Amino acid sequence: MLAIAQIIVSILLIALIMIQERSSGLSGIFGSGGEGGFYHTRRGMEKLLFGSTIVLTIAFAVLALIDLLQ
Repeated sequence: MLAIAQIIVSILLIALIMIQERSSGLSGIFGSGGEGGFYHTRRGMEKLLFGSTIVLTIAFAVLALIDLLQ
């Protein structure tokens, strides 16, 4: 059951990462990707995808630790 949960979470995590818009070039490293400013506020769907990615990453790490301790 734990292995199935890890597979599902990992597939969802991969899908969310692939959906997110990538910043190109060196400006993406410093946070100024496309909007022209140095700071960029996430809004709407981008904020939802970002938050979901963080939650799934934590869930995957917790599942991996539980699997390791068993």
